[in-house]
Order: sequence, then C-alpha cells, then structure tokens
Amino acid sequence: KPNPFMTTQLFIEITQQHIDLTGESFWAVVSEYGIPYELWPLRPDRMTIVCDAENYLTGYVYTTPEGRKIPMEKEQIIHLKMPSPVDIYRGASPVSAILPDLESSRLSSEWNRNFFKNSAVPGGVIQVEGRLSDAAFYEMMLRWQEQHKGVANAHRAAVLDNGGKWIPTAMTMRDMQFAELRDVSSQVIREAFGFPKFKLGDVTDVNRANADASERMYARSLLKPRLERIKQALNTQLLPLFGSSGSGIEFDYDSPEPDDEELEMQERLNKAQAAKTLVDAGYDPASILEVVGLPPMEHRTEKSQPIVPPITTPGEETPNEDVVPPGE
Repeated sequence: KPNPFMTTQLFIEITQQHIDLTGESFWAVVSEYGIPYELWPLRPDRMTIVCDAENYLTGYVYTTPEGRKIPMEKEQIIHLKMPSPVDIYRGASPVSAILPDLESSRLSSEWNRNFFKNSAVPGGVIQVEGRLSDAAFYEMMLRWQEQHKGVANAHRAAVLDNGGKWIPTAMTMRDMQFAELRDVSSQVIREAFGFPKFKLGDVTDVNRANADASERMYARSLLKPRLERIKQALNTQLLPLFGSSGSGIEFDYDSPEPDDEELEMQERLNKAQAAKTLVDAGYDPASILEVVGLPPMEHRTEKSQPIVPPITTPGEETPNEDVVPPGE
C-alpha cells in the first residue's frame, strides 16, 4: 500500500502510464524521522530537474496545479525512465517517434465524427446569380441546414431557387480512405511499443501456436523489462533510505513468462538421450545426471530389481513356498 489512497496495482498502473506516454515517471517519497512511509506518483510534465555541472543533479522542482513551485531534495524523488538520446536527465517514450502517425489517427477520427455530426454529404459551394441580400442569405442558409444537416437528413433531395447550383468541393469517404489510414496508424503504434496484435483481442489470423508465442514474447519483451525497471528503482533508490534495516533484503518479482511445455518436454528428452549415451559409454550414472542437468534419481541394478509375482490363470492357486508337502 504505497499511500492511504492507492492500491499497489493503481500505483503501478499510473507509473507505467506515465512511462509509456512520456518516457519517465516520478515517485515522491514521504518520510518521517528519516524513514519512508509513503510513495506518491507525480505528473512528469509538472516536474523540473535542477541540474549541476559538478554534482550532476541537485534536486527537483514540482509545479502544483495552482502554479505553486515546491522544491524537493534528491532523496525525496525516485525517477524511473526510458533513456532519451538527446537529454540524459529526462526520459523518452516511443510516442515521440510516432507523433505524426498519432496526429493522423486523431484527425481522421475527428473528420469522421464531424462528417456525421455536421453534414451527411461532403462540403460544397452553392452558386447563385447576382448578389443576395442579407435576409435572403440567412434564409437560404437556415433552410439548407434544417433540411440537410445531420445524419437523419442524409441523401434528401435539395431544391435550390434563384438559379442556385450545388458545386461539391470535398473528396468522398472512399477517396480519403480513412479506414486504411487508421489501420496503418494502429500497426505503426503497435510496432513502436512492440505490442503483439493478439493482445489487443484481434484474433483474425491467430492460432494456438502463434498465440502462445505472442504471449511469451509479450511477457519476455515488455512485461519483464517493465518489472525489472521498477525492481531496480526500489532496490537502488528506495531501500537505501531505510539505512541498515534495508540491508540484506531486496525486492523481486515472479517471472510473468508462461511455461513452454512442448519445449520443456523436448529438453528433458534431449537430456535423457544424452544421459543414456554416456551410460552406454561406461560413465558413472550418478555423475551423468549432474552433467546433463537432470535431478538425482534412484538407480536400480539387476540385483535390486523388484520381484514380480508369478502370473496365475483363473482357478489356479498360487503355490505357497511356506507350505511343505507331506513326506518332505
């Protein structure tokens, strides 16, 4: 529980959200008597880093929503970041590399929305002979909007008086190809973050094999580096603040990478075949297990083979060695 108002999951999600969008995240450490007892995520866009030519970093200044500037010491801030190629003090997000694509996706979405919100047909020009008076102009515009503006009035027949002519000036939805544009933008965004298509719920061309491979790739390439970033920040920046009580312990995480059962079975088979080859060559079986990476197992010799009871047919009694026949 990082603070009284956040769960661990919410705290980590806010942190990762900041890192994905801006390339960095800041934690404010609240201490009492030199011992940390709360962590708070801070907005990266409100944080200013105070640099120093000799000491590299001297502190931070956080600007509140009200505009008040709060100076902070180095020990009060834990800075997580993805390295920037142009600023060693700040982080960089994949968003900065795909800003034009994000802008195109946003504009195409707004164009589609405004198309249905403002007019059911592309824009154009109404051409009339001569000059209209102000009253005639406003009357024509009002009548046109009432009859044709909005999705409900789509494809209604238009009547233009005073010799007016409709001249279309905009491209059609087909010419604009917004659907293709949004698909391209989606692919570019996923590639920038290394995010598999399958994890977005798109199962168009997904089968069990590539779904499992995508799951392992997602955990290995995205989840583990994110967990490692948080783990190292906790171990190298937070634990030292506890002094001697923080020595000898560390934060760690369970690997999110799912097991590959088929690969594990194949690996065990290869180890078993290697062990058999070494046994046939006359090497000590106990040493072979350690060499090939198999766990210790009980080795049975021919003398220690279990005694198998004789097989009897139905109705036939099993001979008892303890019973001595008469006369013997």
